[in-house]
Amino acid sequence: MKKIFAVLLAFLLAGSAVAAESAKKPAAKAKPKTKAEIIIIESDEYEAGKEDVALTMGIGEFLEANPSVTRKSVKEAAADPKLAGLDYSFLPLYLVKKTKTFREKMAQPIQYGYAQENDEFIILPRQTRQGVFHHKAPQKGVMDLFVMSQCPYGVRAEEFIIKAKKDGTFPADKTVRVRYIVDYSPEKGFNSLHGSGEWEENVRQLLIAKYYPEKFWKYLELRNKDYRSSRWDKAMEDAGINVKKIMKKFDTEGLELLKEEAKYAREFGISASPSVVWEGKVQMGLDGASRLEGFGFFNPSAASGVPAAPSGSC
Repeated sequence: MKKIFAVLLAFLLAGSAVAAESAKKPAAKAKPKTKAEIIIIESDEYEAGKEDVALTMGIGEFLEANPSVTRKSVKEAAADPKLAGLDYSFLPLYLVKKTKTFREKMAQPIQYGYAQENDEFIILPRQTRQGVFHHKAPQKGVMDLFVMSQCPYGVRAEEFIIKAKKDGTFPADKTVRVRYIVDYSPEKGFNSLHGSGEWEENVRQLLIAKYYPEKFWKYLELRNKDYRSSRWDKAMEDAGINVKKIMKKFDTEGLELLKEEAKYAREFGISASPSVVWEGKVQMGLDGASRLEGFGFFNPSAASGVPAAPSGSC
């Protein structure tokens, strides 16, 4: 995730620095800026795939130019000969009309692959904090919650779900699937941010979800009380799960399941825990998820008038 948002952070920091400096100084006559022509190709389906105004402003500050924005739907873009050949797999897609000056300013992001270019544009893919996987098939009512099993923020997200299920406020027509963030290669095997104990716990949870789905959330409730403890077997037993059955499959089926998880997270470019993909199409954080119908429990503070959902990630 840090790599994906490298350019975005530079844009936002540039905008924040200018705003902070302006706040310190008395109003002065603004220096004239050149115009940056920006085309934003947006989703036809989801609001999350539309313009990120903060990003637009940040790009303008980074380029030291005034943004002049044209918004196009993906259908309109596909019909435009100059835009038809672009990659619309993740929306919104930002395009900056290329000039010599802007090309020089963007030389390093282009060099390192964070930005791209063609004859007409500097192309900025995957720079928004949320967006839409345009070509993915929809999965109605399904939420994928990507976590690291020993990440406190991921565990907290699971606790919101557990509480909603116990309180009877979890939407009956919706499904949450816990997915796991882990790296895998045939040469190096598995690698997880919090060590081997984390990916091993991922395997156990995957097997429980498959063979004891009705006891999965009960296990998480017990396990998450001390998720780094070595007594995962006690949590299994207390949840009514056959420990020997699970562990018999650990080195065979369990590892294959985790390989699939690594592939799935990589397919969506997910590396921060927790992250949400809604209906197989929309990437967002918990703040965005809390605004989905039926998922307000992700932001319990909203009831007291505090708008911000719990934040942070591993």
